[in-house]
Amino acid sequence: MVLGVGSLLLTSVLALVVWNLASGYMLRQREQSAVRQAEVDVRLVDESLRAASDGLEELLTGLTAGPDTTILLFRPGQVLTSGRQVDPAVLPPKLLQLARDGVPAGQRLVVGGIPVYAVTLPIAHAEGVYVEMAPMVQLDRTFRFLSAVLVTGTVVSGLLGVALGSWASRRALRPLTALTDAASRIAGGDLRARLPEQTDPDLTPLATTFNTTADALEQRVLRDARFAGDVSHELRSPLTTMVNAAEVLRRRRGEIPGTAGRALDLLTSEVDRFARMVVDLLEITRADQQGDDSAPESIDLVALVTNVLAARPRGPVPLAADRPAPHVLGDRRRLDRVVNNLLDNAEHHAGGAVRVAVLRRGGWARLEVDDEGPGVPAGLRTRIFERFNRGERAGSRGAATGSGLGLALVAQHVQRHGGTVRVEERPGGGARFVVEIPEAAS
Repeated sequence: MVLGVGSLLLTSVLALVVWNLASGYMLRQREQSAVRQAEVDVRLVDESLRAASDGLEELLTGLTAGPDTTILLFRPGQVLTSGRQVDPAVLPPKLLQLARDGVPAGQRLVVGGIPVYAVTLPIAHAEGVYVEMAPMVQLDRTFRFLSAVLVTGTVVSGLLGVALGSWASRRALRPLTALTDAASRIAGGDLRARLPEQTDPDLTPLATTFNTTADALEQRVLRDARFAGDVSHELRSPLTTMVNAAEVLRRRRGEIPGTAGRALDLLTSEVDRFARMVVDLLEITRADQQGDDSAPESIDLVALVTNVLAARPRGPVPLAADRPAPHVLGDRRRLDRVVNNLLDNAEHHAGGAVRVAVLRRGGWARLEVDDEGPGVPAGLRTRIFERFNRGERAGSRGAATGSGLGLALVAQHVQRHGGTVRVEERPGGGARFVVEIPEAAS
């Protein structure tokens, strides 16, 4: 854009200079030519008047150089006209007065729609004034053509400057665009994003450094994920023992009164929460390692949600579905986990789901889960999808508080399917969790 503006300004200045020089030169040449011709003609008229010739009108007719030329001869009590007929009153009085005072003069005029250059010369012998109006039609056409050429050239130069500047800026910023895109993909969780090899020697070190950093980051994340997965896997055996022991104690809760009973309740609830956390952590580490990808299949989203709802212990939840049902390409297990986690979140934190919908919206399959809770504050609507973020319940304990990993799993699985998840306000109160995944091509 700057290059285009600069080119436009430079071309405009050059066009103005060319216009002033060319038009000024041609105009002076035309005026000088008209003055010289009028001086020659006035001498002939003066000689005819001195000789008292009877052919004055024929002489004036012969002096007209073309159909647009006008000659006026002002004599005391008489005005003779030759050539194109015009009203003598159109001549400026000051112009005639200068000639009567013995001063030759000239002025550009528009008479009858035709531009002319009027030359007034005194005739001392007859105490008269000679006026010759030389047409400037051809010069006016030349000026119009020249101005059209200069304006067109200026506009074309500006457009070419904009186009050239846009092309040059895109070419210059292409490496930066690639870097921004790769960095955005890594920030979004795609640790495999890399910059392509650069042919420009100035950009090669940047691409090499970025790719090396991305490799190190990917390896670090994978090592951490493997470590978390190994730890979670090792915890499953003792955790299974703890869960079974807690279940035995829970069945005999009536035999343990007082403080010991309350301690037992706290212990069993924490064991249950610990068990869910380990399961969720194993799921997340498997997703982080990206080693369990299976070939995507076409999934009927309405059928999947219907099966999940039917398998849950709570009462039926109203399901609204578009027909034909939207299909998506993906992993059935992951999508099943998405639906279950959203329903668990509504059950544990918002009094349960009151509506589930599977809709089609412009090439996207849309899953909506509505609850009847207090809703999610605007400041937490993004943070609740982060790992170990439990929103306003952070710091509390108990079986109903969750592990802080359920919605993080939802976001991770949805992202793996090329979709998005967000939380909105439900009409009438409560929260609405919205998942959108691209529809499979039919």
